[in-house]
Amino acid sequence: MSTAEGLRVLVVEDDRGIAESLVRGLRQSGYAVQGVRTGREALSAPSPDVVLLDLGLPDIDGVEVCRRLRVRSDAAIIAVTARGEEADRVVALDEGADDYLVKPFGLAELLARIRAVLRRRRPSEPESVRHGPLTIDLRTRQVSVDGRGIALTPKEFGILECLAADPGRVVSRQQILERAWDAHWYGPTKVLDVHIAALRRKLGVPGLIETVYGHGFRLGPVQGPPEQS
Repeated sequence: MSTAEGLRVLVVEDDRGIAESLVRGLRQSGYAVQGVRTGREALSAPSPDVVLLDLGLPDIDGVEVCRRLRVRSDAAIIAVTARGEEADRVVALDEGADDYLVKPFGLAELLARIRAVLRRRRPSEPESVRHGPLTIDLRTRQVSVDGRGIALTPKEFGILECLAADPGRVVSRQQILERAWDAHWYGPTKVLDVHIAALRRKLGVPGLIETVYGHGFRLGPVQGPPEQS
């Protein structure tokens, strides 16, 4: 099962370009996303699992929105803002924010921050994924096959993590590039084939990573049911 499956993210951002980029990237990563542009809309929206909250909103100061959200909701709140001063970070955290991101930032960092705040709020959530002989520790970023440790590069781990989020589901080339490289990757997709080939060699499990021609890649069926622990 995808670690993002069923999780709802509320993006509170008045800059249309930034908001659209965040919503698109989060949806491609498996989250259910709602985007709003004002504090009033944020306070009237259904309670999500995670709130990405811009502190510079046009109607209500973002810190005040954070305080009100914390009173009414146990959602994880990540302040997303251009304010980088320590005093601003302290105020936001004191008013209930769980984490703080300063613009500009990459999608990979945002996704990692979301996973981190959800782990802290839901300590019982699975931190490893198992698929047949493959085990992926999402917290320590360690991979093993039949108990044998496999050394992967960050890009290789990102590809494997993307595929393992929902074993059996086909993930497009563009989705993998945007998750493991960058949301604005415009380079040749052939680079992905090189990393996939290296990943297959290192894992050494025939059929584990399947190519679905014209669509993308997926984790194929292997002996033993996939599970999470």
